[in-house]
Amino acid sequence: MIKDPPVLTIRRNFPRPAAADIAAFAGVPTGYVIDALGGRGALDYRIKPLAPVKSVLVGVAVTCDCGPADNLALFGALEVAKAGDVLVAATDGFTATALVGDLFMGMARNRGIKGLVTDGLARDLPGILGVGLPIYCAGITPNSPARNGPGTVGLPVVLGGVTVESGDIIVGDLDGVVVVRQNQAAAVIEKLAEVRAAEAALEAKVKGGLEVPDFIKAVLASGRVAEIG
Repeated sequence: MIKDPPVLTIRRNFPRPAAADIAAFAGVPTGYVIDALGGRGALDYRIKPLAPVKSVLVGVAVTCDCGPADNLALFGALEVAKAGDVLVAATDGFTATALVGDLFMGMARNRGIKGLVTDGLARDLPGILGVGLPIYCAGITPNSPARNGPGTVGLPVVLGGVTVESGDIIVGDLDGVVVVRQNQAAAVIEKLAEVRAAEAALEAKVKGGLEVPDFIKAVLASGRVAEIG
């Protein structure tokens, strides 16, 4: 006979990135971060801001695995999280009930949380807009969850096709959410300088009237393109 699992399994003491590493992503568009990561690292395209955001969300991930139709682990993550953190909640992509509503987001704001990322749904949109914290989720439904568990807090989760660990850096904007693994942060920050310079140079050329970039012209003139008409 299998024993019932604990209602919550919590890991509180996970490594955190240096404050300077977090600050290095302030205001950086997700597209830049993805380019610095080599082209991948964003959550599934369906995980988008519930309402238009005016600034880039940056913070340390505090993960929780809620499972379907339950948010006990999310409350556990709220208790574990520190000011400036981002709650990252996996629901197995469950879409029959909401994970979170306005009252929870009000508590998160009171605790200094920067935002919430989930592959589940939200509810109470007018109230959430009043709270003002960003939620990145898969949609909205008025259906409500239970708080029974089991769930985990602080352990790795998978949502939107990406593995997220507590201590990873979350970056979100209107395009979506990017996860920077804690052990990648230094390399990504170093690469960002190159990405910024390349973007600025090409943007200046576009504003100056550029129609076809040189790298495309080089491909077309390389002998590797077959003209058939």
